[in-house]
Amino acid sequence: MAQHISPYHAPDFYKDALAKGRHRDIVGGRWDETGRIQMQLLLEAGLLPQHHLLDIGAGSLRLGCKAVPYLNPGHYWATDLSGALLRKGYEAEIADTARLSADHLIEDSDFSFPGLPATITHALAFAVFTHLPANHLRRALLQIRARFPQLEILLFTVFLAPDAATSLLPVKQPDGVVTHDTRAPYHMLAEDVLHLTRASGFAPDLRSTRLPRGQVLISATPV
Repeated sequence: MAQHISPYHAPDFYKDALAKGRHRDIVGGRWDETGRIQMQLLLEAGLLPQHHLLDIGAGSLRLGCKAVPYLNPGHYWATDLSGALLRKGYEAEIADTARLSADHLIEDSDFSFPGLPATITHALAFAVFTHLPANHLRRALLQIRARFPQLEILLFTVFLAPDAATSLLPVKQPDGVVTHDTRAPYHMLAEDVLHLTRASGFAPDLRSTRLPRGQVLISATPV
């Protein structure tokens, strides 16, 4: 059986899950709790209603259903590998669709960010790079830095391995998830994450707080 870079890249993954009404479950569960954590991280990072937010890997709008009522109308943008999942979240989870145009939901398979405006000031990629190899993080960082000149802060999460030797083995994270170096969910070394972030034009701050599933938060500001 072929190994895909993540479960989300398997053929018909989204089609099958959406047909079963699992648009919340397939983005990791703990829907409301995780959405509240995401929103709180952004508020602590200084997000105000007049800012323009990019939700990378937004899935079925777990964060969007909380951010859209807070932000000025039209100030929320979302990308995801699956346009169908974004549309299902829009239909099922956005209470007031007058505040969010459907064309703000962008299918994006390679972090090209097609059609997104240069006005983005805040960006969040929560539980995105935990399911992708490190070269995807590198590409995303470079693209974000080049595409959004008004960006004030990027927040993203990763799984970490404690040291180089351990990184070659499965690692049990504090929340019980087992991560790997060559298959999803992926872990990285802290020094590698920090190097990639700096090399892409950001000043990184690795936070000590562990998030759901044992993820670690990186706060990255453009330099």
